[in-house]
Amino acid sequence: MAARAASQAISDKFAAFSDPTRLRILHLLREGEMCVGDLVTILDMPQPTISRHLAYLRRSALVTTRKSSLWTYYSLAAAKSELHRKLLDCLTACFADVPDLKKDATRATKLKKAGGCCEPEPVARKARR
Repeated sequence: MAARAASQAISDKFAAFSDPTRLRILHLLREGEMCVGDLVTILDMPQPTISRHLAYLRRSALVTTRKSSLWTYYSLAAAKSELHRKLLDCLTACFADVPDLKKDATRATKLKKAGGCCEPEPVARKARR
């Protein structure tokens, strides 16, 4: 039974990398955490599509989340196995020259400089007396 679960986990990781949208998301997240709004803007795809792919990546244990007030931030999960580490390394080494991924990285850099879509949490104002 444990061998079957391990085989399924490996299969899930490879399936996650086999989809172009998930590959683009993973490639972007290697630079740091992002919210759905940022990914929607960079990838120019509808929010439900991005959210569906992020849910798949979470179930495959490739992505983790952090909640902060209104926003959920996504980041790459720390490698829990040698295979997982090698797949994460491949995001940089194997796909460095893929044109779409380069374009995504350029858009991400521009968005980051502009402040991104997910604004920081509002600062609470002191009540006036």
